[in-house]
Amino acid sequence: MSADIIDGKAFAAGLREQIAKNVEQLKEEHNLTPGLAVILVGEDPASEVYVRNKGKQTVECGMNSYEHKLDANTSEEELLALIDKLNNDPTVHGILCQLPLPDHLNSDLVINSIAPEKDVDGFHISNVGLLGTGQKSMVPCTPLGCLLMLRERHGSLSGMNAVVVGRSNIVGKPMANLLLRDSCTVTIVHSRTKDIEAACRNADILVAAVGRPEMINADWIKPGATVIDVGINRIPAPEKGEGKHRIVGDVEFASAAEVAGAITPVPGGVGPMTIACLLANTVTAACRANNLPEPEGLAA
Repeated sequence: MSADIIDGKAFAAGLREQIAKNVEQLKEEHNLTPGLAVILVGEDPASEVYVRNKGKQTVECGMNSYEHKLDANTSEEELLALIDKLNNDPTVHGILCQLPLPDHLNSDLVINSIAPEKDVDGFHISNVGLLGTGQKSMVPCTPLGCLLMLRERHGSLSGMNAVVVGRSNIVGKPMANLLLRDSCTVTIVHSRTKDIEAACRNADILVAAVGRPEMINADWIKPGATVIDVGINRIPAPEKGEGKHRIVGDVEFASAAEVAGAITPVPGGVGPMTIACLLANTVTAACRANNLPEPEGLAA
């Protein structure tokens, strides 16, 4: 194995440490404690674990955590009323409504009811538009985490060829916009792209965010490229016993690591950065709400 392993777990720990220092400074100098409100509708086990981890890490960084757990039958009117209340609460600087929502709720309507300046997920249509036009916005957490790791690895990204595999609104499109803002030459490839392998082989930076287990192997990768694997896929692992699974990315790690210059593992790569960047966005939102300078290294 020749590639450097980009340790997202360690990077996220360092970012949280920086956030904690920023929060302490805000408290001491401005009597300001950033607050994050998380809304969970229903009892999805994976979402419950994720929300619990968010709350734990929020408190560990010295911020206020407000959790709102609602019944699965909560009406749209009730949910929107809660969001409106949080929009108007000056102690809440970030609002996140955990997805997926129950089928009877309109996710787009709910997301777009969050005040754009408190939309720490970066999903509000206003933030999408601001990011797409190169203006200051709240940035989706996973692409932000990828960008911070790439900057740490390379310093300036200017002039590099970047290929993003996948065109989702959550990762693919915002990732491409962030890379454009850092002056990369960006290509997005997807299921309808002709000769997708050739496009990937031209990438100095390859971001895989398509949700297909181990789709990308060494033959797709330019020697020395930096590979960021956003995929989190469960596949059968009969060697662990009947019904057991293991987690893999969108990149076939073992072969890719023989060719790439650097690569993120799965798990332990991009995943830990998502919550860390959520906390970073909350600090950024608190500073913007109070017309204070934003800490360096937390935003795009």
